[in-house]
Amino acid sequence: MSDILKELCDLRAADAAEAAKTEPLETLLALPETHAPRPSFSKALRRNDGTPMRVIAELKKASPSKGLIRADFRPAELAAALTAGGAAALSVLVEPHRFLGSSDNLALARAASPLPLLWKDFVVGRWQIAKAAACGASAVLLIVAALGDAKLRDLLAFAHSLGLEALVETHDKAQIDRALESGARIIGVNSRDLRSFRTSPQETYGMISRIPANCVRVAESGVRSTAEIRLAAAAGANAALVGETLMRSADPAITLRELLT
Repeated sequence: MSDILKELCDLRAADAAEAAKTEPLETLLALPETHAPRPSFSKALRRNDGTPMRVIAELKKASPSKGLIRADFRPAELAAALTAGGAAALSVLVEPHRFLGSSDNLALARAASPLPLLWKDFVVGRWQIAKAAACGASAVLLIVAALGDAKLRDLLAFAHSLGLEALVETHDKAQIDRALESGARIIGVNSRDLRSFRTSPQETYGMISRIPANCVRVAESGVRSTAEIRLAAAAGANAALVGETLMRSADPAITLRELLT
């Protein structure tokens, strides 16, 4: 695990432990919202709507590699605009330390959009997954590089028990194999190496083709143009996760429509 990834996972584990003092896991599991019906993340990514590929539009204020990305960050307005722009689903950063996110942002997006929401976080335990369900997420992110095999299987099963799906993030062939062995059915290939935070989209396209067609295949990071979306689609991806390009745009809805042209 890279230093940055370990740092973020350790911070989120500490955050969850502190939050659980006032909102225990058992309390979250007893909430009606935790077990409420929610739109399907996987079905949204497999739909055939005539676009080159489905897009998971990401609401992200900042990142460790780029710093502040969008100063005027209004989650509800962004969620509504990206929904109107043709997003199949929304990804909402909830990590507060390096991405400046929060669970409140996801709740605001949930109120503004009917689309499935991905709880984008460095998930290391069950509390975070239960919190995601209580806030109205349809799916959580599980990062293979951050989790041992037993933990990955446990968190995947726990998410499914609450009616959530999981986007299981990989970067190379070995991680794809681990994701498949865990039972993952939505697998992302992140072109950003979490050791260096550099992106290499061309390598991503080769990795996507290694994921079986019965899985939902997602290209993550580094997708900035319609041409790159088409390359990912040609490699077999069902969807692309696009964040920075949209968040730097003066009009994210128009930028998204252009990407989907």
